[in-house]
Amino acid sequence: MTEPQLAGVLAPITTPFDAATGDVAPVHLRNNVSRLVAAGLDGVVVAGSTGESALLDPDEQRRMIAWVRDVLPDNHWLVAGTGAESTRQAVALSRAAAAEGADAVLVRPPAYFSAAIAPATLADYYRAVADASPVPTLVYNIPKYTHLPIAAGLLRQLAAHGNIVGVKDSSGDAKNIAAYRDAVPQWSVLVGSGSLLYTALELGCNGGILAVACFAASLCVQVYAAFRAGDRERAGRLQQELAPLDREIVGKLGPAGVKAAMDAVGGGLYGGPVRAPLAPVAPADRERLAKLVAA
Repeated sequence: MTEPQLAGVLAPITTPFDAATGDVAPVHLRNNVSRLVAAGLDGVVVAGSTGESALLDPDEQRRMIAWVRDVLPDNHWLVAGTGAESTRQAVALSRAAAAEGADAVLVRPPAYFSAAIAPATLADYYRAVADASPVPTLVYNIPKYTHLPIAAGLLRQLAAHGNIVGVKDSSGDAKNIAAYRDAVPQWSVLVGSGSLLYTALELGCNGGILAVACFAASLCVQVYAAFRAGDRERAGRLQQELAPLDREIVGKLGPAGVKAAMDAVGGGLYGGPVRAPLAPVAPADRERLAKLVAA
């Protein structure tokens, strides 16, 4: 593969909705991306879990990728979440994402019929999407939402595919990340939990796609930079600051919490409302997370 390897810290950006109309708000979207890049991130993911991907129309997703590409510098990664319930839909989303300028696609497994999907069926799904995708494909493990954990053995089966180049693990389990790293030494392995960034780097992973980076980008970047510079002590100290933000806001409150934290941080970041049926964070939680963010 001639492409550079996906590495560093990326934010799975939130999808900003206009408070009055509920439509995607392109001005806020572009502004958020510009601010996150200025904080030192290596790229962004559009339409990931934190971006409420399951609640977006394909056309909204496609237009968001184009809007982000407009403001994202060429040397920064633009990854698009393109997993879907049918293989056909995942292929269509992946082709559309590539056409709008995505550098790679992040593909979750189908969730609705998860109980009926055997490992061989899942392998077929990933191969079919990767065969059709004009850009490199990343496997996305997020059992919290899909109820379909991806075994390290499946990654080994997919390792020979020329267009599957990495995996994002949002299991929150360090043993699982270690198993992934061992299974596919040639791939990019990215952690999906800010609480485990330091641990993942110690295990030899390439970086992270971290929801906590949507409102604490600089802190995530500093953990990564300190570790890469060989300053383990500083990286460890910074990780201790990062972990509670990830655990209490991302882990407990999901996309609504991330958006509320963005509003609390200020500095021009826009969180705004979530899309129904997701509910906004309760006032008590909003107060608590504002204190966490301020600290």
